[in-house]
Amino acid sequence: MIHKIRVDFPRIQTIDLELDDKIAPKTVKTFIDNLPLKVAINSWGEELYTNETPIKVEEENARSLVDLMDVAYWPQGKAICLFFGPTPIGKKGEIKAYSPVNVMGKIKTTDKKFLKDVSDGMLVMFRTV
Repeated sequence: MIHKIRVDFPRIQTIDLELDDKIAPKTVKTFIDNLPLKVAINSWGEELYTNETPIKVEEENARSLVDLMDVAYWPQGKAICLFFGPTPIGKKGEIKAYSPVNVMGKIKTTDKKFLKDVSDGMLVMFRTV
């Protein structure tokens, strides 16, 4: 099942996510059960990741290499990750998470330019559409 999620970035804009519970069913269910979720977000290269969330899920089909526009849960940091480009530890042409993540879906917004301008510590809201 596909779940549509919106992320509100105050005074900037919103992005839409599509989560697929066929990829990581426990992770997606736990994430959905914790919505709406207001949390601070930070950047690491071209990845945005949240501060620790109340979501607690073990690794589920976890991997370190992810694809462009993947949405994932990072079990080690209890954080939601939005991958929109290279990360500092990835080799040229790859996007590598700090440690294995549970990929849950995709960022569906086509204009990702503003994501580079998100300030560390900005409070964002994840909610169902």
